[in-house]
Amino acid sequence: MKRFIQFGLQVSALLYFGGCVAPRPETPVYNVTALRPQNPEAVRVKVSLSKQAVYVMEGDRLLMAAATCIGLPEKPTPRGQFRITGKIAEKRSNSYGFFVNGNGIEPGEAARPRGGRFVGYPMPYWCEFSPGYGFHAGYVHPVPRTHGCLRLHQTVAPKFFALVKEGTPVSIAQEQPEDAVFGAKVTHPTDYKDPDPPAALMISQKYFAPTPGPVLSDL
Repeated sequence: MKRFIQFGLQVSALLYFGGCVAPRPETPVYNVTALRPQNPEAVRVKVSLSKQAVYVMEGDRLLMAAATCIGLPEKPTPRGQFRITGKIAEKRSNSYGFFVNGNGIEPGEAARPRGGRFVGYPMPYWCEFSPGYGFHAGYVHPVPRTHGCLRLHQTVAPKFFALVKEGTPVSIAQEQPEDAVFGAKVTHPTDYKDPDPPAALMISQKYFAPTPGPVLSDL
């Protein structure tokens, strides 16, 4: 799932799934700089589970460092060496979402039908690294909260999406050497505390409205 969230919306997550919301005025805007790589073929992704951090590297050059939300202990994020195998800007979950029946919209699982039309939960800027697992936009809680995917803040997901391509190596480990060098640069967003948006928005194509402004910096 990161092309979405216009109208000043912030990506968030439901307690069970994940999602997007309008930010409260007192919520600080979370943003990180993403540098344009000189050689896209040299881009590498490092994920530190202990720091809940993602480092996008070009050799020894840090292109971006950002917080991520990792898998729950019972649904852990896979560890090991991977590669980005697919990118979908307007991805929806095949497992979790909503059942739409007339004017009623109820959250649920595709495997447990409730009647009506199933609409998968939006997972914008999806970058798959293992079957069923990917980076995507969503609430970035300070504690493990996902079903194994790696959530990125809505301001970060489109930058990550632009930095990686199919074949980009991904290393996921409890710790990374970059923790000692760049870990202090990683701050964590606080808008995961915001209320959830109407379900009507999350089943709508409006959820995937383009993100305004530049994505990568040449600085």
